[in-house]
Amino acid sequence: MTDGTGGQAIAAAAEGGVEPAFTVDELAARAGVTVRTIRFYSGRGLLPPPVIGPRRVGHYGPGHLSRLALIEELQHQGMTLAAIERYLEQLPADLSEQDLAIHRALVASWAPESAEEVTRRELTRRAGRELSEEDVDRLAAMGVLDRRPDGLLRLDGSLLRLGLELLDVPIAHETILASRTVLLEHARAAAQELSRLFRDEVWGPYRESREDPDHVAAMKSLSAHMQPMVVQALVTAFQRSLREELRAAFGSDR
Repeated sequence: MTDGTGGQAIAAAAEGGVEPAFTVDELAARAGVTVRTIRFYSGRGLLPPPVIGPRRVGHYGPGHLSRLALIEELQHQGMTLAAIERYLEQLPADLSEQDLAIHRALVASWAPESAEEVTRRELTRRAGRELSEEDVDRLAAMGVLDRRPDGLLRLDGSLLRLGLELLDVPIAHETILASRTVLLEHARAAAQELSRLFRDEVWGPYRESREDPDHVAAMKSLSAHMQPMVVQALVTAFQRSLREELRAAFGSDR
């Protein structure tokens, strides 16, 4: 819904400082999106309503720019509007524009970079085999790809080989969906708690102990350095827990 340069324009305006109030046309110009896009986001609750001024004219502020930047980044990472709605609903309503910029920096530094848009023909070529509609549905259930409204597929290439191997395993489609739901629920809970710890125990003291005004860039660099350690810790903890559960369920000799 943007012209492709919207993310950069939004980020520059949100982080560079703007006037406290501007019209929807001014907001669209600063954000690099269309007025129609802003009204569409507002209608879905992705943007808070403007402050109504004289002559019933709505006025927007830096918080709207920062929220648009966050939406743009989430879309860039392949999230659907429904998923973005759920993400934004979990954020406190009183977040400042700087807080929203920090969220955007975290998303950019922690999200996988392997997602790409491909056609069905390209997916077949990459898979090295013909894929039925059921196969594509199963890959989507595994989180390997997402179907887009324009007919393209949002593919995570790093998961494709594993997904193709799982297609040959006799696991019901419903079981895959149920397994993914369990994993996502627990992963989201862990992510929320880790985000809270990072904000309160790492980022807060870090920001207070330094005079660097560019807190967002500093936080992005810090979180990027932490990301591989946190991911490895989560993977290790999950592997150990799963091994213990399997031993308890099937016996230590199997």
